[in-house]
Amino acid sequence: MRKTIIILTAILLGCPFAHCQYIYKLPPPQALYAPCDTATLFIIGDVMMHSKQLGYDHNTFLQYIRPRMQEADFCIANMEFPLGGPPYTGYPAFSTPDWYAEYLAQCGADVFLVANNHVLDRGLAGLRRTIKVYDSMCDSHGIRYTGIGDEPLIIRRRGLTVALVNFTYGTNTGPETSKPDVLRMRRDDVARSISKAKEAGADFIVALPHWGTEYSLRHDQSQESWARWLVAQGCCAVVGSHPHVVQDTTHIAGVPVIYSLGNAISNMSAENTRLELAVTLRFIYDRNSQVKTMLEPQLDFMWCTLPERLTASYATIFVDEWKERRGEWIEPADFDNMMATLKRVKSATGIK
Repeated sequence: MRKTIIILTAILLGCPFAHCQYIYKLPPPQALYAPCDTATLFIIGDVMMHSKQLGYDHNTFLQYIRPRMQEADFCIANMEFPLGGPPYTGYPAFSTPDWYAEYLAQCGADVFLVANNHVLDRGLAGLRRTIKVYDSMCDSHGIRYTGIGDEPLIIRRRGLTVALVNFTYGTNTGPETSKPDVLRMRRDDVARSISKAKEAGADFIVALPHWGTEYSLRHDQSQESWARWLVAQGCCAVVGSHPHVVQDTTHIAGVPVIYSLGNAISNMSAENTRLELAVTLRFIYDRNSQVKTMLEPQLDFMWCTLPERLTASYATIFVDEWKERRGEWIEPADFDNMMATLKRVKSATGIK
């Protein structure tokens, strides 16, 4: 019997398979990383409809940035006009066709920013009509809007709650107070909106002011004062519009401040007005640790091409996607203009 045991032991020790089974024991499966949820906001600047744009095919306007608009959880656009009905007009008093808002929604916009200096270009009647159209688009396209009243817009995705607070320094026309109310740059009113965001349980509050000095590549003293105040109130990011050009960016107490995105689409051709920024904000929820954080914003330079430069109509493009494609321009000099403007604006603003 003892001899048999010795022989069996020798066989087991000599068999690689048996040896492995005897020596090693696999641990139970474990997660390779902590489960995290992410929500993304893709923010573009002033969406405009100048008179000349009305005569061109609008389907190319945003076709090159459309994939990024659609892949974001929320795409946010500043709607720099009222839907005042016909006759349709451009600058200085805009009234834009309803189909333009429909087009933005089809491209992927989810949130319309209403508080800007042109929203009352057709008076209270134009504002009310704009809100009525946007309300109807809530049912048909899931569109939401903000900048009216002091209620922040609360958006939720994957356990993350983000509040959007949009307000303007003023309006070009119309009364100082209106019904519905445009949220204006008064600290008591904006503070009330931020307070409501906190009461709603917002994890993050993003301020979206319409402010600043037009065509200046650097922020002004009022913008900085307001930015510091917004950070002190608990905002996690400040992303501005109105100057029609890209302005410098900074951090205040660790909070990113993008003073101006510039235009998203327009007929402007003055120096620097065709270069613009898109901002992507990413919010992370680590379900294991229950910690919610915001990553550093991603900034992407864009360029608005005018008709017969790159396409037959207007088109907004990402500079990085086109910086090696000069030969595809109808008018290569416009490519040169884009690259020269990029260099000039980067130098003036310090944006890398």
